[in-house]
Amino acid sequence: MKTAGPHHAAPLPHPAPRGMGAAALRRDAARDLALVAGAVLLLALAFASTASLGLDYALKVLLCLGLGVWLVWQALHAHPHARFGPANRVTLARLGAASLLAALVGEALPRPPLAAMPVAAWWLVVVATATALLDALDGALARRSGLASDFGARFDMETDAAFTLVLCALVLQAGQAGPWVLASGLMRYAFVAAARAWPWLAGALPPSRRRQTVCVVQITTLIACLGPIVPPPLAAGLAGISLVLLTLSFAIDVRTLARQRPTPSET
Repeated sequence: MKTAGPHHAAPLPHPAPRGMGAAALRRDAARDLALVAGAVLLLALAFASTASLGLDYALKVLLCLGLGVWLVWQALHAHPHARFGPANRVTLARLGAASLLAALVGEALPRPPLAAMPVAAWWLVVVATATALLDALDGALARRSGLASDFGARFDMETDAAFTLVLCALVLQAGQAGPWVLASGLMRYAFVAAARAWPWLAGALPPSRRRQTVCVVQITTLIACLGPIVPPPLAAGLAGISLVLLTLSFAIDVRTLARQRPTPSET
């Protein structure tokens, strides 16, 4: 997980494969995208039927996943390998799971009080936990397969960011915290927007164990807040602590970027 700190949206530097390699990559990616879309649609229909959500839920899932798939396809030119790769398949599966959760926003569940719908709430926790745990696989798979790339790292990061925002929205919808909880999911997007006005914010940052730890704590806390045995005051307190840690992590990285920005004489 890599969302607990500033990350700029600079172009991916590795050249993409050309000719037959590019065609093979697109065929490989199209197959994986179609398989995940089909599996997610079946799960959405099954979940809609079981939870009495209606077909509009399945349509929302497809819209959420379709947006993500479109963005992946548009960025595929930056993929440096002729294969989509197992790590990107895992990230794609996480994107599908996040779409299933995102489509719950505005639906009848989760709703307060969560204790009144324990089965649905626990299933929500299980799906969110599985989605988070899958994040531990993609990096190792990329290195083991020799298909690590900036494209894959960016895909992973953007999926993490979207997943975090979805969790924040569900915690709010479940009545476990106030609207301020959305700040945890919106902070990175606000930072990216700020970097357009202040380009020095798009500077490179070294890998950080602190950044990764805060991200894990943040997502774990948000998932815990969706548990039906966690009362709203406790959930709000946990989410608040997580937000403070995330804010401090961003502040440290912003200070680092400010110190390394070029001076007027250097520019």
